[in-house]
Amino acid sequence: MSADEVRSFLHPRLGALSDPFLLPRMREAVTRILKAVDHRERIVLFGDYDVDGVTSLALVAEMLRSYGADPKLFLPLRMEEGYGMSPESVDRCWEQHRPQLLIAIDCGTSSCDEIDGLKARGADVVVLDHHEPKSALPDCVALVNPKVETDSAFHYLCSVGIAFKLCHALLKTRPAPAFDLKAKLDLVALGTVADIVPLQGENRIFVQRGILEIAKSKRPGLRKLMEVAAVRSPLSSGDIGFRLGPRLNAAGRLATAEKALQLLVTHDETEAHELASMLDAQNRERQEVEKQVLDEAETELGKVFDPNRDAAIVVGASGWHPGVLGIVASRLARKYHRPALVVGFDADGLGKGSGRSIEGLSLIEALGHCEDWLVKFGGHEMAAGLTVRQEDFPRMAEAFRHAARELLSDEKLQPYLHLDQELAFSDLNGDMLRWHQALQPFGSGNAQPMFFAREVEPAIAPQIVKERHLVLRLRQKNHFRRAIFFDGASSPLPSTPWDMAFRLQADEYGGETRLQIQVEALRTAAPIE
Repeated sequence: MSADEVRSFLHPRLGALSDPFLLPRMREAVTRILKAVDHRERIVLFGDYDVDGVTSLALVAEMLRSYGADPKLFLPLRMEEGYGMSPESVDRCWEQHRPQLLIAIDCGTSSCDEIDGLKARGADVVVLDHHEPKSALPDCVALVNPKVETDSAFHYLCSVGIAFKLCHALLKTRPAPAFDLKAKLDLVALGTVADIVPLQGENRIFVQRGILEIAKSKRPGLRKLMEVAAVRSPLSSGDIGFRLGPRLNAAGRLATAEKALQLLVTHDETEAHELASMLDAQNRERQEVEKQVLDEAETELGKVFDPNRDAAIVVGASGWHPGVLGIVASRLARKYHRPALVVGFDADGLGKGSGRSIEGLSLIEALGHCEDWLVKFGGHEMAAGLTVRQEDFPRMAEAFRHAARELLSDEKLQPYLHLDQELAFSDLNGDMLRWHQALQPFGSGNAQPMFFAREVEPAIAPQIVKERHLVLRLRQKNHFRRAIFFDGASSPLPSTPWDMAFRLQADEYGGETRLQIQVEALRTAAPIE
């Protein structure tokens, strides 16, 4: 890495953002959208119900309103219509709005039949999406998806990043002095982190600058959401991924995502408070439903899964709530270090499922091996959705397990901790924390460093917090450090002294920022050779 690359990494600058017209078909999209604005056409923004989808809709809607347009916002119903541009959701959208221009955001790349149907009804379609294309692409005015070009430099963008690039392209073509695109980076950071896309290239700029915008956001809904989620300064990508994102996602998981979208766009303080409280309550409900499905999935897994034989996990049952299947799949994939598919079947035997992967396996590639047994599927390498009929589920499951065995090496199936550097407690000081903070934001594609310390001992007995976590006072020679070990109370601690894998945190207390250790794993100290 050159000195210039190091500087640009440590000091991300908005001025380094590239020309938005480098994205495929961007010029055609801009031309058609501005024509619709000028002719006061009926514009509909058709989104998806996750955080990437609702932040994208909010961003593009605010951009178009600055031009005097009045776009209608449409979100599919997860329970009744499934994800993306399903025939049911497209029919409902048409009946409600009769669009002359429909802008599909965070969906549409694989919706060839649905887009053909809209064209036959007289609507033009522009697609802004980041999901993996299949062999056929939709016949529309413009498909702005970097993944349709194998040599695109923007494969890492999610849909809200593409929506930002669209807004940038519109502003370059037709300035809107009252519209502050930089202030909208709060939405871009929310969607980018929540969608777990790599925090590299322009995504790093979006999130680093977007976190600053979240901290001073003028959106009443976002401020109220931070209050109920107990998010305080200094903000990190972890606050988005584990506190704000799940609450925004909760509405779309259990009911409709309309409340999450309204929270982001409302200007009313009272409504913002009510919506934030509602999303917080729905998130707690989501956690209860998730725990129930996870427990049942673990029981089912005990009957069919052999870690010595199976390179993948596939479980399904009737009645599992489709809104939590992705989270359950993620937990199973992380616990067993296997790609996981989790499917819930309705009363008619139609199964909707979610998949989460591990490093080394593209879910889209693996599901392609199961296409004969699937109604449909879509997504990207690490996360995907699928629909399967109950009678085809056993053959689909067998095909997926076989594909995973073919695509994953034995080495990839072995869980491990990657340790970046050994540190002594004497190395842990303010300078170390400042350099560590300069590497943020952490996330996919820019993992938080994992450190290693030898022969660490508890100075006092560990304290149990919330029946799950441990607060530790640790000693290494004559140096002492406070540490938190999440879920550390779930199993007995090894014999002391310990070798410790850990990460560093900034902990603000009484107006002072302190260094804290977050324990990732402990083992009885190995002899030094």
